[in-house]
Amino acid sequence: MAEIKKILCAVDFSEISSKVADYAQTLAKSLGASVKVLYVAPSLSQYVGFHVPPTSIETFVGEIVTGAEKTMDVFVQENFTEIDAEPKVVTGYASDEILNFVEQEGVDLVVMGTHGRKGIDRILFGSVAEKVVKGAKVPVLTIRP
Repeated sequence: MAEIKKILCAVDFSEISSKVADYAQTLAKSLGASVKVLYVAPSLSQYVGFHVPPTSIETFVGEIVTGAEKTMDVFVQENFTEIDAEPKVVTGYASDEILNFVEQEGVDLVVMGTHGRKGIDRILFGSVAEKVVKGAKVPVLTIRP
């Protein structure tokens, strides 16, 4: 029988994130599992090619991470009222960082939202959820808006 002891709740602070957190909390309570809540902020490498001084980019990304950490603390307080959840903010490409986190932390289940993009939006923006589903070695529960 599959054992789920560690759940990764991947969020982007969009409207669906609280719904994703609700599923993660419900599952964790039912299974006696722990929850790690992950937000991936954009990395410096995503700004390569822009004609901006590197120090400006470093400052900008640093401010994003600091803001994300504050937002994460509030998000966890508001959305994980029945269990303890461990917040984590990292930088990089979302799908890559989520998959790395799963491997490094020994996660048993990923819970994340989808944006439900279709057509040209999906082509232009891609799908983090789709990349995680295809790349993860553990089950991924996706929550639609």
